[in-house]
Amino acid sequence: MSDSAFNAEEDFVGTVEPEGADRLDVERLGHWLQENVAGFAGPFHLSKFKGGQSNPSYCIDAASGRYVLRRKPFGPLLPSAHAVDREYRVQAALHPTGFPVARQYGLCRDEDVIGSMFYVMALVDGHTIWNGAMPHADAAERSATYRAMTDTLAALHNVDVEAAGLSDYGKPGNYFGRQVERWTKQYRLSETENMRGMEALMQFLPATLPEQSRTSIVHGDFRIDNMIFENGAPRVAAVLDWELSTLGDPLADFTYFCLAWVTENGGRSGVADLDRKALGIPELEQVVEAYAAATGRDKIPDMNWYFAYNFFRLAGIMQGIKKRVIDGTASSAHAKSMSERVEPLAERAWHFAKLAGAN
Repeated sequence: MSDSAFNAEEDFVGTVEPEGADRLDVERLGHWLQENVAGFAGPFHLSKFKGGQSNPSYCIDAASGRYVLRRKPFGPLLPSAHAVDREYRVQAALHPTGFPVARQYGLCRDEDVIGSMFYVMALVDGHTIWNGAMPHADAAERSATYRAMTDTLAALHNVDVEAAGLSDYGKPGNYFGRQVERWTKQYRLSETENMRGMEALMQFLPATLPEQSRTSIVHGDFRIDNMIFENGAPRVAAVLDWELSTLGDPLADFTYFCLAWVTENGGRSGVADLDRKALGIPELEQVVEAYAAATGRDKIPDMNWYFAYNFFRLAGIMQGIKKRVIDGTASSAHAKSMSERVEPLAERAWHFAKLAGAN
């Protein structure tokens, strides 16, 4: 089963009633909300968002408004994964700067409340775009939307880390070295079979690390379906899913965003096989130029190594999902289809590694 075997718009949009292990103790949650969320007033109804492969998300419809609850998955987890406390911290720090993130209301570290750590934030009005082709838009709207995403990413990378209180949010320097090491370790911890491509990448990447010239907040998963766009305007209302965020090399974020231009659409974020000119979607060269100008760069280095790294990292993430499918702790109904992407992603990574000089 491939990505294109399901329709993201239909399968990920909206909410469902929580069932089985996804049910939460509503009474205990209600007490916590009353005591910890400013202005909260019940009664409230809890439903679960269909999307969210990693940290399950719930919609809280209350008398005082609508909120989002994000929690860690239940069951055994890999070390450093599902860091909802980090998600909460970075968004709480960015919100006062004017960067588009949801307002944060509270973090609960007490696992006795619902069974895992969680946080609550405002539900941002707007819509999510799951398909990079934006089939319901016109060319002008597509062009403005892609420019808005590029400008938003540049704005994130231009945030004064110290002024935002995030100077200790990650380690300085050697970002790619630490990331390759991290995802190698995570992959090994969730490994289910031997994959030749992953073995080759785990040799090539640490031996060929690029020089890091800048440090910024990096989102870690910046793509079209991790944003809420304003209704009626091609503007980013909120960037979502900060689980992988840290301090690091902004080129990791930018080249990850650029994966869309080397990935086929399949109903998701890729635009490689689309008639971009007819659709009003900018070419990769235009995106590079706009981002470089907005971040004060003369140029962006050759991206093949970065593409290899990003596909390798994605393979590591998917391997974690695959292991949770096998263990029976995966959160999404589509986790199994995603878990089958590990080997193709590893092969894609090796393709770009060869373009970057691997043999």
